[in-house]
Amino acid sequence: MGRGVKVAVIGGVFAVMVGGAGYGAYNVVSALDGGGGSGAAGTAKKSGPPGGDEVEETTEKFFTAWEKGDAATAASYTNNATVAGTLLTAYGEAAHITDVEITPGTATGTAVPFTVKAKVSYEGAAKPLTYKSKLTVVRGETSGRALVDWDPSVVHPRLKDGDTLVTEESSTPQIQAVGRDGTVLTKEKYPSLGPVLDTLRQKYGDQAGGTPGVELMVRHAAAEAADTSLLTLTEGEPGKLETTLSASVQSAAEKAVKRYGESSVVAVEPSTGEVLAVANNRADGFNAAFQGQVAPGSTMKIITAAMLIDNGVTSVNDPAPCPDTATWQSQTFKNLTGMKADMSATLANTFMRSCNTGFIKLIDEDPLTDSSLTTEAEERFGLGKNNWQTGITSFDGKVPAVSGPDRAANAIGQGQVQMNPLNMASVTATAITGEFRQPYLVPPGLDDRELATAKGLPQSTAAQLKQMMRLTATQGTGAPAMSGLGGDIGAKTGSAEVDGQTTSNSWFTGFRNDVAAAAMTEEGGHGGDAAGPIVADVLRAGG
Repeated sequence: MGRGVKVAVIGGVFAVMVGGAGYGAYNVVSALDGGGGSGAAGTAKKSGPPGGDEVEETTEKFFTAWEKGDAATAASYTNNATVAGTLLTAYGEAAHITDVEITPGTATGTAVPFTVKAKVSYEGAAKPLTYKSKLTVVRGETSGRALVDWDPSVVHPRLKDGDTLVTEESSTPQIQAVGRDGTVLTKEKYPSLGPVLDTLRQKYGDQAGGTPGVELMVRHAAAEAADTSLLTLTEGEPGKLETTLSASVQSAAEKAVKRYGESSVVAVEPSTGEVLAVANNRADGFNAAFQGQVAPGSTMKIITAAMLIDNGVTSVNDPAPCPDTATWQSQTFKNLTGMKADMSATLANTFMRSCNTGFIKLIDEDPLTDSSLTTEAEERFGLGKNNWQTGITSFDGKVPAVSGPDRAANAIGQGQVQMNPLNMASVTATAITGEFRQPYLVPPGLDDRELATAKGLPQSTAAQLKQMMRLTATQGTGAPAMSGLGGDIGAKTGSAEVDGQTTSNSWFTGFRNDVAAAAMTEEGGHGGDAAGPIVADVLRAGG
């Protein structure tokens, strides 16, 4: 069958091909991937990347079988026929997708983009379905045949390993999430919120008062992952769910993370703990803003400085010399390239320049121990106790008590410390107010959640941290990114080295009036290079 010819397919066709074809289907796969066809006896097995003719022929056969609903044959043109067959079968049977028409685009080497037009039908309701995807043709390792390199995203770009497609009455009603000013928050207007809204629906759909409809959904392999709705066939009645999000700050966050790939940002209101915005720009769709677990680099120095002040080691205007190197238990630490040593530096100067050695030189002072940084993080900043109740899944930070070189590394946000933008926005909020207010996205009264508590900081410590962050934003490493922002502003930059990466992760946290924000960009370089402009954009909208 040629390209562009529509074929009406009912779900049962897949069952016949897989369940009814039996031995015949097995022979088709065996012949195509084994001794028959191009791999028959007497024919040399091909090697090297597939040529243009092979790419065209393989995609033509794969698309034609897929259009016909012949799951077994379509799967046989991939390099993972068993897994491909299961998902392609579900495409017709469980997802009720019929009338499939696939239009290939122009190939780039062995990569072929294509457009799928089809229909989803369920119990008398039907709607058209259109989406774009792509595939790559590779050489079969054992057969030498040109084969589609199997990945679930070939079938639909929202699919990952273990996921499947279903069309049925949804298990929970849809929600109409609204922001603090009553603005309706939709995936269409705020695309980055998609996974967050799916999670809110899964958790609060039954409580929000709606009724379920019929939808085409991605059912994810991870048990805790919310279904991803792709198409609504029959509208239910959405329930209204109030959130703490600010439509204007969320809009700014959505635009800001688009500056750099693999970026995430969170904004909170320090006076309340309410989350004003959460946005991610990631290829994997992961909510790294709330769930990420990576080293925060020098943004960690906010907590380390608080530890030094609270334990009487130093204070904002007391000495904190910044040598070129510092050695802690046989490991030598350095500063960023180009930073000049300053042996007369105060803590404020060492903080605003982000001098690693100045902090490391102070962490063995009495009365500090291996657990001092952990205690500061947990008791003062509310981190690392696994008890935050934000309304959706989140990671609460980790600052383990360690000895050896990692004790020094932890103090500058490396070693075994793990954070995400939500954690660091909260750290900034605690630092400037002295009060720990656990961030939350959904008001706790909705489901009687108990928010986490911590004793916070002495006001004198908070005042010193705020002063140092102000200096960083106006005279230090954060000044370029924060330039042009009015009001009461402060910042802390960070860059975190990660094994296997040639470029460090970029971190930045800052405040403007009653808004605190933090961002992280994977392989973004210095804190002010990528994460800094993201935070500045969010603060500009919210401060």
